[in-house]
Amino acid sequence: MKIGIDIRNIGRQRTGSEVVVLELTKNVLKLDRENEYFLLTDTDDKAILENIKKALELDGKNNAKIVSLKAKNKFVWAAWVAPRYLHQNKLDVYHAEYILPLFIPKETRAITHIHDVSFKAHKEFIKKSDLLFLNILIPLSLKKAHKVIAISEFTKEEIIKYYGVKSEKIELIYNAVQTSRESSRITSSELRQKYGLPEKYILYVGTLQPRKNIPALIEAFGKIAEKISDTKLVIAGNKKAHNFDKKIDETIKKNDLEDKVVFTGFIDEKDKADVFALAHVFAYPSFYEGFGLPLLEAMNEGVPVIAADSSSLKEIGGDACMFFDPADLDDFSQKLYTICVDEELRNKLVSSGKKRVNFFSWEKSAGQLQKIYQNKK
Repeated sequence: MKIGIDIRNIGRQRTGSEVVVLELTKNVLKLDRENEYFLLTDTDDKAILENIKKALELDGKNNAKIVSLKAKNKFVWAAWVAPRYLHQNKLDVYHAEYILPLFIPKETRAITHIHDVSFKAHKEFIKKSDLLFLNILIPLSLKKAHKVIAISEFTKEEIIKYYGVKSEKIELIYNAVQTSRESSRITSSELRQKYGLPEKYILYVGTLQPRKNIPALIEAFGKIAEKISDTKLVIAGNKKAHNFDKKIDETIKKNDLEDKVVFTGFIDEKDKADVFALAHVFAYPSFYEGFGLPLLEAMNEGVPVIAADSSSLKEIGGDACMFFDPADLDDFSQKLYTICVDEELRNKLVSSGKKRVNFFSWEKSAGQLQKIYQNKK
């Protein structure tokens, strides 16, 4: 079989979705040495392509190759560049995130991977131009797809709720975290210097979009900052990225926390586990998540986690998280203080987190994905 995978997200500093594409693709290629894989990207930068090749561990894999398809923008890619490639190369399977090409050959089985539908559930957080694009192309993609992959039961139910997709068309494939990793190549002091990390900190990692509810984290931290004066708040994410929440800076200034909140910028993937490991607490206040991968990343490094009781987060975190009501700032701040100072609770959450992480596996998820590729129904 000839299988195409859209890997444009790899190398784009898009946190969770980039990790998912990278790990699933890498692990599918470990399992399948018979079918041919065409990994489609829109860059021809040699350095970036070399990094992608290294990240996917393509050396020695003769059944996989990266294909560079340049396009002026994502609209041109979906409307012209990708369809032309599919028609010329007669792929059996094509797997993309969210948006499928507008014109797909009848013989090509299309699969779309949906991480969440926050753009339907929380339209108020999405730019109107983006919303127009998504409202037109997502329904078309779901209709064209032979299979739709959802990353949680919550996301599956949301797809059914908002788009009326039949349950049997949707396959659940959980995300995961790499439980083993190489020894760190950077010392703690070098890491702190590279990202400006304080000695003791509460950590948030992810995009800085409005749905992530980061101003509430800043407010909650501000309420307890004097009681935990040795602890700062570290926000890891790119402030220059798409749809940055301007209320973040406003909330810091309003609460006079300029010297208590640290912005690291984007964390290199090779450094991320170490940044988690040094944290005192990981906080995830998001209003809406299709999965919530950072919960598992924190648990895997032995860090206690506090998260909003919203969307998929309870499904993923289970009994290994402390949950708070995202609509109740007092509840959030009280529990944030408790998880910072209660050693018995912290130890319990760390122990539960180590067990919870093992419930999810990239190898298992890649095996499920391979079966979907092979299933011709």
